[in-house]
Amino acid sequence: MVGWVYRGAREARALDRLVVATDSEVILNYCKSERYDAVVTSSHHSSGTDRLVEVMEREAAEGCAADIYVNIQGDEPMVSAAHIDLLISGLRAPRGSTRAAQVSTLRVRTCPQAAADPNTVKVVADPRGWALYFSRAQIPYRRDASCQATYYKHLGFYAYTAAALRRFKTLAPSTLEKAEGLEQLRFLENGIPVIVIETDQDTIGVDTEEDLSRVEEYFRRAGIVSSR
Repeated sequence: MVGWVYRGAREARALDRLVVATDSEVILNYCKSERYDAVVTSSHHSSGTDRLVEVMEREAAEGCAADIYVNIQGDEPMVSAAHIDLLISGLRAPRGSTRAAQVSTLRVRTCPQAAADPNTVKVVADPRGWALYFSRAQIPYRRDASCQATYYKHLGFYAYTAAALRRFKTLAPSTLEKAEGLEQLRFLENGIPVIVIETDQDTIGVDTEEDLSRVEEYFRRAGIVSSR
């Protein structure tokens, strides 16, 4: 799994450095065997964003601070360079707004049936792409069945400014974050704008054996060697 993610992400030209951050000795040893850049982090982090903050602070202490950090979750083996380039462009491109994006993430259109699954995180945004809310519930809710609604699945990739990550560290887990189990809500609840960019490249996040089988089948059909 880590190999799939790493090989997909390293194709992104926008990344200056790609690092696997883990608290697992098994994963660390695998990365060493594959010559992947990896660092050991605390086992007490409650989210990937918290883990990334630790990496950022360590890098800064070593004189390697960056302006933008990208969080690529290890359960997203279908990540591509296009995903990462879109994320970073969301922070750098002008948005025609007085607000500057501090966090960017991705969405892809999905069907009502998939939107009803609480394991699929949904997102709604305003016409300019600023996130309004993320939820495991089916949002928007269609009160009248005759009304049309477009559903967007949230893909678990993020790009952050260093300032946004430093602010995140100072904030306690928020009420909505704890209710939904979604760390990105901490940003919204504290007034930190999140830009959501649409992609047509869906992914399969691996949470179950069934998900893994679907990814393996996708790779087989694409002619990609199935090496976890």
